Amino acid sequence: MAESDRPALVPALHSAGPDPSLSAQLATFGRFVGAWDLQWRGTGHDGTEVVVRGELTFGWILDGSAVQDVWRVPIDPNDRRRMRAFHGTTIRFYDPAIDAWRSTWLDPLNGRVRRFIGRPAPGGDIVLEGLDEDPRERWSFREVTEDRFRWLGEASGDDGRTWIVTDEMEARRRR
Repeated sequence: MAESDRPALVPALHSAGPDPSLSAQLATFGRFVGAWDLQWRGTGHDGTEVVVRGELTFGWILDGSAVQDVWRVPIDPNDRRRMRAFHGTTIRFYDPAIDAWRSTWLDPLNGRVRRFIGRPAPGGDIVLEGLDEDPRERWSFREVTEDRFRWLGEASGDDGRTWIVTDEMEARRRR
Protein backbone atom coordinates (compact mmCIF):
# COMPACT_ATOMS: atom_id res chain seq x y z
CA MET A 1 0.00 0.00 0.00
CA ALA A 2 1.37 3.38 -0.95
CA GLU A 3 1.93 5.94 1.81
CA SER A 4 -0.76 8.21 0.30
CA ASP A 5 -3.31 5.33 0.48
CA ARG A 6 -2.87 4.80 4.21
CA PRO A 7 -5.37 6.52 6.49
CA ALA A 8 -3.88 9.15 8.75
CA LEU A 9 -3.59 7.97 12.35
CA VAL A 10 -5.09 11.00 14.08
CA PRO A 11 -8.39 11.07 12.13
CA ALA A 12 -8.63 7.27 12.33
CA LEU A 13 -8.13 7.28 16.11
CA HIS A 14 -9.79 10.44 17.42
CA SER A 15 -13.53 11.08 17.70
CA ALA A 16 -15.52 14.28 18.14
CA GLY A 17 -17.46 12.95 21.12
CA PRO A 18 -18.79 9.90 22.95
CA ASP A 19 -20.79 7.13 21.35
CA PRO A 20 -24.38 8.25 22.13
CA SER A 21 -25.44 4.71 23.03
CA LEU A 22 -22.81 4.62 25.80
CA SER A 23 -22.92 8.24 26.99
CA ALA A 24 -24.09 7.45 30.56
CA GLN A 25 -21.27 4.97 31.19
CA LEU A 26 -18.67 7.06 29.37
CA ALA A 27 -19.28 10.08 31.60
CA THR A 28 -17.04 8.54 34.29
CA PHE A 29 -13.89 9.46 32.33
CA GLY A 30 -15.50 11.57 29.61
CA ARG A 31 -15.82 14.48 32.03
CA PHE A 32 -12.03 14.88 31.86
CA VAL A 33 -11.87 15.44 28.08
CA GLY A 34 -9.74 18.52 27.46
CA ALA A 35 -6.35 19.91 28.48
CA TRP A 36 -5.08 20.07 32.07
CA ASP A 37 -2.08 21.53 33.87
CA LEU A 38 -0.52 19.31 36.52
CA GLN A 39 1.56 19.78 39.61
CA TRP A 40 3.28 16.49 40.49
CA ARG A 41 4.52 15.84 44.00
CA GLY A 42 6.79 12.93 44.83
CA THR A 43 10.18 11.98 46.20
CA GLY A 44 13.41 12.96 44.48
CA HIS A 45 16.46 10.77 43.98
CA ASP A 46 17.97 12.28 47.13
CA GLY A 47 14.89 11.51 49.26
CA THR A 48 13.59 15.08 49.38
CA GLU A 49 10.14 16.15 48.25
CA VAL A 50 10.01 17.34 44.66
CA VAL A 51 7.24 19.35 43.00
CA VAL A 52 7.28 19.74 39.22
CA ARG A 53 4.75 20.78 36.63
CA GLY A 54 3.31 18.61 33.90
CA GLU A 55 0.44 18.41 31.47
CA LEU A 56 -2.42 16.07 30.70
CA THR A 57 -4.76 15.79 27.73
CA PHE A 58 -7.89 13.61 27.49
CA GLY A 59 -9.79 12.90 24.28
CA TRP A 60 -12.36 10.61 22.70
CA ILE A 61 -11.10 7.79 20.47
CA LEU A 62 -12.31 4.79 18.47
CA ASP A 63 -15.68 6.15 17.35
CA GLY A 64 -16.32 7.56 20.81
CA SER A 65 -16.23 4.18 22.54
CA ALA A 66 -13.08 4.90 24.57
CA VAL A 67 -11.07 7.70 26.17
CA GLN A 68 -7.35 8.20 25.73
CA ASP A 69 -5.18 10.42 27.88
CA VAL A 70 -1.58 11.54 27.50
CA TRP A 71 0.45 12.44 30.60
CA ARG A 72 3.78 14.32 30.50
CA VAL A 73 5.55 14.84 33.83
CA PRO A 74 7.75 16.73 34.18
CA ILE A 75 7.76 18.97 31.17
CA ASP A 76 11.27 20.23 32.02
CA PRO A 77 13.67 17.41 30.97
CA ASN A 78 16.55 19.19 32.75
CA ASP A 79 15.10 18.66 36.25
CA ARG A 80 17.10 15.65 37.44
CA ARG A 81 15.91 15.83 41.08
CA ARG A 82 12.65 14.09 40.25
CA MET A 83 11.86 10.53 41.21
CA ARG A 84 11.16 9.71 37.58
CA ALA A 85 9.80 11.43 34.53
CA PHE A 86 6.96 9.76 32.73
CA HIS A 87 5.48 10.44 29.36
CA GLY A 88 2.77 7.93 28.68
CA THR A 89 -0.77 7.24 27.64
CA THR A 90 -3.78 5.38 28.96
CA ILE A 91 -6.54 3.85 26.88
CA ARG A 92 -9.77 3.49 28.88
CA PHE A 93 -13.03 1.84 27.88
CA TYR A 94 -16.18 0.78 29.67
CA ASP A 95 -16.72 -3.00 29.72
CA PRO A 96 -20.38 -3.86 30.37
CA ALA A 97 -19.48 -7.50 31.12
CA ILE A 98 -17.82 -6.40 34.37
CA ASP A 99 -19.65 -3.06 34.79
CA ALA A 100 -16.31 -1.29 35.08
CA TRP A 101 -13.60 0.46 33.10
CA ARG A 102 -10.59 -1.36 31.70
CA SER A 103 -7.51 0.86 31.58
CA THR A 104 -4.06 0.16 30.20
CA TRP A 105 -1.15 2.51 30.89
CA LEU A 106 1.81 2.60 28.48
CA ASP A 107 4.97 4.42 29.55
CA PRO A 108 7.70 3.91 26.92
CA LEU A 109 10.11 6.25 28.74
CA ASN A 110 10.23 3.84 31.71
CA GLY A 111 9.35 0.61 29.89
CA ARG A 112 6.10 0.13 31.83
CA VAL A 113 2.73 -1.35 30.92
CA ARG A 114 0.13 -1.48 33.69
CA ARG A 115 -3.48 -2.73 33.62
CA PHE A 116 -6.28 -1.51 35.88
CA ILE A 117 -9.98 -1.99 36.53
CA GLY A 118 -11.67 1.32 37.43
CA ARG A 119 -14.98 2.05 39.07
CA PRO A 120 -16.73 5.14 40.41
CA ALA A 121 -16.45 5.48 44.18
CA PRO A 122 -18.52 7.47 46.70
CA GLY A 123 -18.31 11.25 46.44
CA GLY A 124 -17.54 11.29 42.71
CA ASP A 125 -14.10 9.69 43.06
CA ILE A 126 -12.79 7.02 40.68
CA VAL A 127 -10.58 4.19 41.96
CA LEU A 128 -8.51 2.02 39.64
CA GLU A 129 -7.20 -1.25 41.08
CA GLY A 130 -4.05 -2.60 39.46
CA LEU A 131 -4.14 -6.06 37.91
CA ASP A 132 -0.35 -6.34 37.79
CA GLU A 133 2.00 -6.94 40.69
CA ASP A 134 5.50 -5.70 41.47
CA PRO A 135 4.30 -3.66 43.24
CA ARG A 136 0.54 -3.81 43.52
CA GLU A 137 -0.83 -0.37 42.60
CA ARG A 138 -3.96 1.66 43.04
CA TRP A 139 -4.62 4.91 41.23
CA SER A 140 -7.47 7.27 42.02
CA PHE A 141 -9.07 10.50 40.88
CA ARG A 142 -10.28 12.34 43.98
CA GLU A 143 -12.05 15.61 44.83
CA VAL A 144 -13.22 15.85 41.21
CA THR A 145 -14.91 19.07 40.10
CA GLU A 146 -15.44 20.62 36.68
CA ASP A 147 -12.09 22.46 36.86
CA ARG A 148 -9.82 20.36 39.08
CA PHE A 149 -9.05 16.99 40.60
CA ARG A 150 -6.43 15.33 42.77
CA TRP A 151 -4.76 12.16 41.46
CA LEU A 152 -3.13 9.67 43.83
CA GLY A 153 -0.75 6.84 43.02
CA GLU A 154 -0.44 4.28 45.78
CA ALA A 155 1.51 1.04 46.19
CA SER A 156 1.07 -1.93 48.50
CA GLY A 157 3.70 -4.45 49.54
CA ASP A 158 1.26 -6.56 51.58
CA ASP A 159 -1.41 -7.57 49.04
CA GLY A 160 -3.52 -4.46 49.53
CA ARG A 161 -3.84 -4.49 53.33
CA THR A 162 -1.98 -1.17 53.57
CA TRP A 163 -1.23 1.48 50.95
CA ILE A 164 1.56 4.07 50.67
CA VAL A 165 1.14 7.21 48.55
CA THR A 166 3.96 7.19 45.99
CA ASP A 167 2.97 10.26 44.05
CA GLU A 168 0.23 12.84 43.89
CA MET A 169 -0.92 15.32 41.29
CA GLU A 170 -3.13 18.35 41.39
CA ALA A 171 -4.81 18.96 38.04
CA ARG A 172 -6.44 22.19 36.88
CA ARG A 173 -8.36 22.46 33.64
CA ARG A 174 -6.63 24.67 31.10
CA ARG A 175 -8.79 27.58 29.91
